[in-house]
Amino acid sequence: MTDLTRASDSWLTSLPHQQWLHDQGQTLLDFAKAARVPFGFAQLDRFGRRADTAPADTITTARMVHSFSLAHIQGLPGCAPLIDHGLAALAGPLRDTEHGGWFASPHAQDGNTRKAAYLHAFVALAASSAAVAGRGGSAELLGDAVAILEDRFWAEDEGALRESFARDWSDCEAYRGANSNMHGTETFLALADVLDEDLWLDRALRMAERVIHQHAADADFLPIEHFDAHWRPLPDYNRDNPADGFRPFGKTPGHGFEWARLLLHLEAARQQRGLPSPEWLLGDARQLFASACQFGWNVDGSPGIVYTLDWDNRPVVRERLHWTLAEASAAAAALLQRTGEPMYEVWYQRFWDYIDLHMIDRQYGSWHHELDHDNLPSETIWPGKPDLYHAYQATLLPRLPLAISLASALKLRR
Repeated sequence: MTDLTRASDSWLTSLPHQQWLHDQGQTLLDFAKAARVPFGFAQLDRFGRRADTAPADTITTARMVHSFSLAHIQGLPGCAPLIDHGLAALAGPLRDTEHGGWFASPHAQDGNTRKAAYLHAFVALAASSAAVAGRGGSAELLGDAVAILEDRFWAEDEGALRESFARDWSDCEAYRGANSNMHGTETFLALADVLDEDLWLDRALRMAERVIHQHAADADFLPIEHFDAHWRPLPDYNRDNPADGFRPFGKTPGHGFEWARLLLHLEAARQQRGLPSPEWLLGDARQLFASACQFGWNVDGSPGIVYTLDWDNRPVVRERLHWTLAEASAAAAALLQRTGEPMYEVWYQRFWDYIDLHMIDRQYGSWHHELDHDNLPSETIWPGKPDLYHAYQATLLPRLPLAISLASALKLRR
């Protein structure tokens, strides 16, 4: 047995490594505080700046509320006012007071009045984390967000979320997306804890079974992203726009890592609550991780994980996005916790080495959102540094148990 295979030598149990994660998380939080604008939070540029007229957007605002709630639960100062600011925006200008639900921007000033499942999942996640943090107004926001998810987006006959609607909840989009259902799964895990209802774990299992156990299993265990309204794959979707930030063409290895972690959280949550937990949750998590590593990591001669693959598992968009590395490290940690197998320790350390050497921007702060295939800063897919959520969670997840959601787990640690 080598030193690497001894549990006592795992980075997961190393106090210096845990301190490093904490310090990295604090750095990310400090950088993100500049994103506050009058109607919520806006995206920052690569230097950590924003224009005075930078518009708030609902996804960024919800993710910031979630992330700052996680920090506040730990007792980190300066976050409570930011949570309350975000909650006020979600209860005010970002909300559609006439038809219910949330716009993508304040009062739909960007011209987009459609209601998207992806966005609403993050609003519910933000509200649930703020509720655990004990912030005023969070319970009311959570109740409203849950009602919208149940009444508008959840399709009981499909066991999944519908994708989007017109402002007045007509015109259901004839498209189903793995991405929105993945984040729906994440949110439902949190709702099961905060609402103390098994129903959400049953719904999460149905989504995972459809997207992963049925469809990804037929695609080398890399998630198929795009479907029609009858859940038939759309292999040519966005072929002419392969680098789309939310609906890229082909397969996305980063989502393979993210789904792998969520399956393990779902398995642990169901076991903790005494619910049946199918064996395929662990088996599929292993397969997802293995495929994402095989086809995504270092496949073009340079370290890193490519953004997308074609249907023959060849790289299409070679940029390395920070969120894929955040999710890869978190998935490796989850599989290491679940199995104790040394290969996941190797991958866990490999991913964090890459993040430290390439992703962390020690000149301007935070992480580079995107690197090119030579691992140099790039803005091909998405400009600036728009996201706290993925990177900050990556600093927390290796230090927490699998069985309960982030906010609830942090609350229990205090």
